[in-house]
Amino acid sequence: MPRLPEIDPATATGRAAEQLAEAQKAMGSVPNLIKVLANSPAAVKGYLAMNGALATGVLPHAVRERISILTAELNGCGYCLSAHTFIGGEFAKLDSDELAAAREGRSSDPHVQALLSLTRSVVEHRGRDGEQAVAAARAAGVTDAEITEVVANVALNVLTNYFNELAGTDVDFPVVTPHTR
Repeated sequence: MPRLPEIDPATATGRAAEQLAEAQKAMGSVPNLIKVLANSPAAVKGYLAMNGALATGVLPHAVRERISILTAELNGCGYCLSAHTFIGGEFAKLDSDELAAAREGRSSDPHVQALLSLTRSVVEHRGRDGEQAVAAARAAGVTDAEITEVVANVALNVLTNYFNELAGTDVDFPVVTPHTR
């Protein structure tokens, strides 16, 4: 059961209404994450801004979805794991094998594998394994821009993972349950 209310786009007023309308325009729908995040219009604005900015970066959509899936799996966030598994398959066109592999931090593409290995290191070590993680990524051909964007994507996903777990956001995607660790 949700611990924070969903703000209904049809009845929202003021800044919340503006941010929900912006989300509708940017995303084509308003997922429950955004409806709950709309308890703070500033939080919605920040999320949409960072998400939009990263969409223009060097990491392709399919890579960003894999990072989101792995981060959600490592953080045990069922909402984000469900959302990004759906988005990864439906919109980023990842096949079921790649979606399943992303949950384990694996990919059949060596470059994507290096990015996921970096993602795992950032999440599990909270960036404190920097020297080794950066050296391994660079040795695998990962650029400095990609390294930077991996960390930025992890940060965006940690925000939504922690928020959804705290808020108890109802999953409005086909449910994917994180593995028990």
